[in-house]
Amino acid sequence: MKIGKDYIGVSVGAFIVNENNEVLLHKRAVPAEKDHWCIPGGRLEMFEKLEDAVIREVKEEIDVDVKIERIMGVCDHIIEAEKAHWVAMSYLCKITNGEPKIMEPDKASEMRWFKLDNLPDKLTITTKKAVEDYKKLKI
Repeated sequence: MKIGKDYIGVSVGAFIVNENNEVLLHKRAVPAEKDHWCIPGGRLEMFEKLEDAVIREVKEEIDVDVKIERIMGVCDHIIEAEKAHWVAMSYLCKITNGEPKIMEPDKASEMRWFKLDNLPDKLTITTKKAVEDYKKLKI
């Protein structure tokens, strides 16, 4: 049985904003939502706390340490065409150590900082929701 396909998966994402009010996104190189831009993140492991998963996934994907500022929201990540169903939490994070770099080139083809008023057209469902949630914070 496969997570997110045969049963609902749980995932977390890090909405990382820098001092220039830019968000860090990478382009997915694998389904679901291949070639869409997304925030760093991944699946929750058994017996893992959500915030621990955010910190672990960010370290694995882009090799930086982050401080979690707050939870931003929850997203129903349902892609019927790809037979995928996840529940995804997004967290506002700041980098505390390191420079972002792609650590899993088989999963992410590129990575860039984007101004919040100049985001790419192809965003994942979870990233669109995280952007909406961030804008509601009025930071």
